[in-house]
Amino acid sequence: MSWGTELWDQFENLDKHTQWGIDFVERYAKFVKERLDVEQTYAKQLRNLVKKYCPKRAKDEEPRFTSCVSFYSILGELNDYAGQREVVAEEMSHKVYNELMRYSQELKAERKHHLQEGRKAQQFLDHCWKQMDNSKKKFERECREAEKAQMTFDRLDNDINATKSEVEKAKAQLYLRTHMADESKNEYAAQLQNFNTEQWKHFNKSIPHIFKNLQNMDERRTVKLGETYRSFAEAERRVIPIVSKCLDGMVSAAKSVDERRDSAIVVESFKSGFEPPGDFPFEDFSQNLSRTGSDSTISNTPKAERDLGPIPRSEAKQTIGRSKNKLWLFGKKPKVPSLEDFSHLPPEQRRKRLQQKIDELNRELQKETDQRDALNKMKDVYEKNPQMGDPNSLQPKISETICNMQKLRSEIHKNESWLSEVEGKQSSRGDRRHSADNHHHTPGRESPEGSYTDDTSQEHHTPRHRPAQPAQPNPDPHEFDDEFDDDDPLPVIGHCKALYSFDGQNEGTLKMAEDEVLYVIEEDKGDGWTRARKQSGEEGYVPTSYVEITIEKNSKGS
Repeated sequence: MSWGTELWDQFENLDKHTQWGIDFVERYAKFVKERLDVEQTYAKQLRNLVKKYCPKRAKDEEPRFTSCVSFYSILGELNDYAGQREVVAEEMSHKVYNELMRYSQELKAERKHHLQEGRKAQQFLDHCWKQMDNSKKKFERECREAEKAQMTFDRLDNDINATKSEVEKAKAQLYLRTHMADESKNEYAAQLQNFNTEQWKHFNKSIPHIFKNLQNMDERRTVKLGETYRSFAEAERRVIPIVSKCLDGMVSAAKSVDERRDSAIVVESFKSGFEPPGDFPFEDFSQNLSRTGSDSTISNTPKAERDLGPIPRSEAKQTIGRSKNKLWLFGKKPKVPSLEDFSHLPPEQRRKRLQQKIDELNRELQKETDQRDALNKMKDVYEKNPQMGDPNSLQPKISETICNMQKLRSEIHKNESWLSEVEGKQSSRGDRRHSADNHHHTPGRESPEGSYTDDTSQEHHTPRHRPAQPAQPNPDPHEFDDEFDDDDPLPVIGHCKALYSFDGQNEGTLKMAEDEVLYVIEEDKGDGWTRARKQSGEEGYVPTSYVEITIEKNSKGS
């Protein structure tokens, strides 16, 4: 059905209907805007919630436990879910809201154009009707005047007292009025014909065409609304697979909780590695007393002590002192302040730090050297071409650069001397270790080679081992082996795959991610740590229990 033929006389109602249609589009656009605002707010609140409960990995140790790792995995999945809500909001914004607002403006402009055409056509028809009506009134008026002139002429023509001039004058007036009436008649007929023609065009061509355009516009508006309804739903449907993956990830994280693994981590976290303390020896202070009575005076002395004989006081004190010296392992070592020569670090870490500083100083020295050369070249150019500049103006800058170079050379020399000292100590320590391997010692009486401590009593009486915890807070750099790395890279003897992530915050440890593959360059020597190397060349120790190790057969044989 066509609006042009069925609604030819409903211009005002069609004006109201098309305006209602545009208002409905804008109302739906407002609904979409509020809907995407809800999504954005929801996503923002989810992200804030995740951020609130996510750990600060540098300080928090909870992610080691499977229950905590699963919870943080759930937080990660929830963060991804929030991202999908943001995607929904973005899709609604670009493909629905913005499209509706753009289309609404187009509808307004098109509707305005069609209604203006309709009003112009109506105004033109009104103008034709007015011209026809004016010609009709003029024709009516001229006819009445002609009738009056006819009556006047007839009266004078029948009056015997009227003069001939009066009769002739009335006759001329009658002729004039009759002629004007005929002209008005012709004009009226022409205007009437023109109006009828324009009216037919108006109601059979102009108005149907305009109303047809309005109908097409309204139908396109309806189709557009249907498309945006579909886009609104598709924005949700497109994220369903990813949202499902997020939910599956949460379920997988829940299944990965392992109570036995958490219990083992508790043991690893708090195990000291020391043997339980033994019995204190009996100290007999009555050795110097005269024995006048029977042996029953010492009957209270334990039999084992009587058999072994009295323990000298100095040895007893030394034993007690040795036990006391172990107690610091249950607490934290004092934190050593950082020094310029890095002497607070173990030798290998000190050597690395010194080498890094020397490399940085050499780079700075090279920059200063390049700057000096450039200034000298510029000075030569100024000397050859004085009009380009004054060569003396560059001398202060050259002097400053030379002074900086001297300072840098002095710093490099100082750090190189420290480096030579460290390397000399390491080589001598290696010789001592080689000689120590050829002798048998009582275990537990002497700390292994490479131990680094500030207390000589601890050096002789404290067992040396690497920390058993991968994320021990505030580690002391002295807790790692001096022989951490060699000058030449060690050969690869196998590879390992990380079963868990490891932060590697302590000095000498190596950070690794879950499922990361590393090269093994030194096996675990019984202290719970394996030395590994990344593909980038970075080396360090990782917990043996955190990796799955595969040793090459030819490496085992060597």
